[in-house]
Amino acid sequence: MTPTALHKILYVEDEIDIQAIAKLALENIGGFEVKICSSGQEALEKVECFSPDLIILDVMMPGMDGPKTMEELRKIEAISTTPVIFMTAKVQQTEVESYKSLGALNVISKPFDPMTLASTIKSIWDTHHECT
Repeated sequence: MTPTALHKILYVEDEIDIQAIAKLALENIGGFEVKICSSGQEALEKVECFSPDLIILDVMMPGMDGPKTMEELRKIEAISTTPVIFMTAKVQQTEVESYKSLGALNVISKPFDPMTLASTIKSIWDTHHECT
């Protein structure tokens, strides 16, 4: 089976510096179209108009955290099955397994390497689509 192409990524992150680095890495190195949202609430408001192929969620955000944001996004029919990757500094095995049990494809640890971020995401994407 040929994997579905990955073009559009919605990245939800509350830290402006991390937003800028990730956007630069994903667009300039990865060639992806990236929409940044600063909160879970903003993601809920903008996700349908953007129609992403993949959603990346920071785990720790004020207000609505990543897992809660994912739960709310799953209620939107148009993107209810859109794959999600979490990004977090909390990458103990039990935490990673917990995020995966929520339905995340995988977890990327912070801090991430901007030079390899796009290839890491592409690898997670390709592995997911080999299994589906």
